Amino acid sequence: MEQNGKETMEKKDKELTEQNGKEAMEKSDKEEEINYGGWKVMPFIIGNETFERLGAIGTLANLLIYLTTVFNLKSITAATMINIFNGTTNFGTLIGAFLCDTYFGRYKTLGFAICASFVGLLTIQLTAAIPDLHPSHCGAQESSRCKGPTAGQTVFLLTGLGLVAVGASGIRPCNLAFGADQFNPKIESVYFMGSKAYVKVKATGSPMTSVAQVLIVSIKKRKLNPPDQPSLSLFNYIPPKSINSELPYTDHFRFIDKAAILTPQDQINPNGSPADPWRLCSLQQVEEAKCLFRVFPIWASAILYYIVIVQQNTYGVFQAVQADRRLGSSHFQIPAATFTVFVMLGMTIFIPIYDRILVPFLRRLTGKEGGITILQRIGIGIFLSVVSMLVSAFVEERRRTIAITRPTLGFVPRKGAISPMSGLWLIPQFTLAGLAEGSATIGLVEFYYKQFPENMRSIAGSLFFCNMASSSYLSSLFIAIVHRATKRTATGDWLPEDLNKGRLDYFYYMIAGLGVLNMGYFLVCAKWYKYKENTDPLEVNGEKQLSAQTVV
Repeated sequence: MEQNGKETMEKKDKELTEQNGKEAMEKSDKEEEINYGGWKVMPFIIGNETFERLGAIGTLANLLIYLTTVFNLKSITAATMINIFNGTTNFGTLIGAFLCDTYFGRYKTLGFAICASFVGLLTIQLTAAIPDLHPSHCGAQESSRCKGPTAGQTVFLLTGLGLVAVGASGIRPCNLAFGADQFNPKIESVYFMGSKAYVKVKATGSPMTSVAQVLIVSIKKRKLNPPDQPSLSLFNYIPPKSINSELPYTDHFRFIDKAAILTPQDQINPNGSPADPWRLCSLQQVEEAKCLFRVFPIWASAILYYIVIVQQNTYGVFQAVQADRRLGSSHFQIPAATFTVFVMLGMTIFIPIYDRILVPFLRRLTGKEGGITILQRIGIGIFLSVVSMLVSAFVEERRRTIAITRPTLGFVPRKGAISPMSGLWLIPQFTLAGLAEGSATIGLVEFYYKQFPENMRSIAGSLFFCNMASSSYLSSLFIAIVHRATKRTATGDWLPEDLNKGRLDYFYYMIAGLGVLNMGYFLVCAKWYKYKENTDPLEVNGEKQLSAQTVV
């Protein structure tokens, strides 16, 4: 009886094991059969991006004026505060991307970020609606006699700005990548309302861990001789469920190739993977790390480029404050902060012209699907940013000269006289900045997404915002240095409260000069850069080559 009982238990265990195996296989099959939402979920994703931008940018566009007129801050203090806030917001995207890719996934990260952004914007609005949350109005009094914000008022405002920064840190790097998740990668392909239709790609661990492994292992094996034929002799292993495309060997950064040298001490698992990834890396890992390293010189050149956009959003607005903003003979005045809209208008108008007219024309000339390479597009944007700064300097020189030599139109409290020069003359500099963004900014986003490994898409998105962050911090540094260095010179302070008493045009020329140097640096980096290769034989330098029949 004991033997029969034992046989019965073994039989039941076997049946249970088989049943569990079948259930696991069925569950695995269900997980693999993903019903991609595609275009039908795009309205939710686009709506999320649009409302976040409208809420954050719409508020921040007027925040500079708000800080100087309601919170009674000095122009340099307000500009520095805006730059630091923008820098912190954009650097936060790197943290958001890391948490998204490593722990929470894009869906949960976006959900939390949307809530934080809403509460932050509401907090900022309350500082304007409730009198006790902002200083008393000081009118036309001198700046030194105006009462600034109390510690409590400052903390409440900074809390709102901090929550907006948290929201932007989650939405900006993840939303575009979340949109890409909704399409089947094998074919072309307002937020919570689309939850049931979304494809939620789970976090697969930090891709930066792989980069760290490559660096550490290459250091450990630095004394090994480099292989004669790296593409053939280096150890390679690609996980079966990896979403990254297979990368061929490249000869850049050869010092990290040693991370993939297989030694007698290295052990391999039965499935072909290294037993200890901190002692042996694959060629695929090495090439993915190289993709990251190759991008950084281009990334650095984008920092100085974006400083131009930062100036238009700060001192460009102060120019408008002391210019004639009336429309014709009417008494209506265009709000000074509204002039930044021309940056977005310039970009909005340029994009369809570029895509519908310039690209087809260039495609016939070059045979490339995009007309020109991504780096060429970025280079054009950098050039336009320099032109924008030169135009800004010329217009400011005219505005100041007219304000000094002709009767003024009034007086801006705690600023200075209003120049009779029409504020409409400021439109070209804002528009040129928008054209630069339409070319360089969009090119940079496309560049990062195409040149990074697929599992680093969120980090690629955050890298662009790190460009903006670095530009904001660097702009604050430039302002502080110029303000202090020019105070005791013969020309006087270039950046005083009253622009008519300063030389903002000199500051613009300085930025333009740095832009010219940056342009030369970018051209050197672009010539050196090697695009990420894949298995598509028609793709060269990041662009598909069209056949002669297609071009015609």
